[in-house]
Amino acid sequence: MPGNDAEKTAKIQVWWDMKDCPIPEGYDARRVRPSIERAFKEIGYTGPVSITAYGDQTQTPCHVLRGLSSTGVAVAHTKSDTTRSVMYRDMVEWRGQNPPPATIMIISDQVEGDFSWDLARLQQRTSYDLFTAYSMNPCNDLILVYYGNWRWEQLLEEGGAQLVAGGSSSAMFYCKTCNFDCQSLKKFTKHLSSYKHGMEEAIDPPDTLLCVTKTWARNYPATPEHATAKIHVLWDMNDCPIPEGFDARLVRPSIERTFKEIGYSGPVSITAFADQKQTPIHHLLALSSTGVDFSHTLSWVHYSRMITEFEKWTKNNPPPASIMIISDEVASSKYRSTLICRKLQESNYKCFLAYSVRPFEMPVLVTSAEWLWESLLAVSETKRHILHKCSSESERVVSSTGMFCCTLCLCDCKTLDDFNKHLASEDHTEEENRMTSHSQSFPGRRRQFKISNYYDEASFFLLNSDIDSQNVNTCPKYKYVSFHITYML
Repeated sequence: MPGNDAEKTAKIQVWWDMKDCPIPEGYDARRVRPSIERAFKEIGYTGPVSITAYGDQTQTPCHVLRGLSSTGVAVAHTKSDTTRSVMYRDMVEWRGQNPPPATIMIISDQVEGDFSWDLARLQQRTSYDLFTAYSMNPCNDLILVYYGNWRWEQLLEEGGAQLVAGGSSSAMFYCKTCNFDCQSLKKFTKHLSSYKHGMEEAIDPPDTLLCVTKTWARNYPATPEHATAKIHVLWDMNDCPIPEGFDARLVRPSIERTFKEIGYSGPVSITAFADQKQTPIHHLLALSSTGVDFSHTLSWVHYSRMITEFEKWTKNNPPPASIMIISDEVASSKYRSTLICRKLQESNYKCFLAYSVRPFEMPVLVTSAEWLWESLLAVSETKRHILHKCSSESERVVSSTGMFCCTLCLCDCKTLDDFNKHLASEDHTEEENRMTSHSQSFPGRRRQFKISNYYDEASFFLLNSDIDSQNVNTCPKYKYVSFHITYML
């Protein structure tokens, strides 16, 4: 969705890598700013634009530097192998000094990898309208949400011929190696040719991109707007099973108590995903008696069912609200958590994680709290005696308050008996056999599972990675493409 009125009139900051996206030969450098401004105005963004051009400026002709500076484009000198990291460091600093609403634009072919991973995490915490431009390699990293993606040469060509009259330099020149700045092109070029500058560049160590979010904490107190908001829990019982001997009726109070300890007291809904055939009946009865919904699914498709449930719930429950994911795979896999990561960049949801084993690498999801699964359950171990007062007879007749859902057949049941009848029915058996047979029709370990008539219909937001300045005004932020989930196992 496009930005709101406040975002469209807010300031726009542009970081431009001149090596990746150079000024074409014969192109008047004074046209760069009006081209960028016109591209934004065509899609409704009218805020003031600030541009900083990065690169090895000893290789940039003086008439280009003069043309850029005369139109208010700041020029920053960097060593060619440090441009990406210096741009990113400056962008992080700018974000800290300029809270939203605001818009940022990155002109570079090198937005993927650590750059997009860290930026996606920054965007989950503090979201800006993000645009990119590229010369050769568009950013195809699906974890990063952006509002538009221009081809650099086409943006310049279609930006109009209006020129800003040349005159005295009106923008700053920076040497990032020496922390030098001035407003005179003559002083700037003199500095770059000086012995002192040469020595600084010779001893300056290689610069690597610093992922600032890797130092972030993983536990934060509740904000006022989320403290009493809804909380939805998606629980993968395969990755995080009920420990042997643990009373399944304690799962809900354990989760609720854990949330209350960090200031979240909103209503909690829980959906557990597993193969019913692999789940003991007494666990199903116990979970249902505390209002936990159970979703029956096959093991090789349950991750997509969790994501589909996440998408459905967020569609019906706008923020502020919170989502908790109990899963090893979703917590550790960038691929599995892509849609969740994108939703957190777009909307004001809080995210929580629980897992049986701590991920080897930091998740791309920015969380307000994380727990080890068995540690979370241990919170209520001291309360176990309260529930054990029930007799074995009363346990068998306890009423069910949670729903039982078969996601293969899209069938909901209110009681375990009805649920078991459905699972034993010919229709369900036929459906399950057809899916299993279809999955096994692909030979080899890396078989491709296509679920055609059973539709996850995940309606994934695919990026339109080639929006040029001509059609960006009519193109949505995403191509909203409904597709069948495909797994490579």
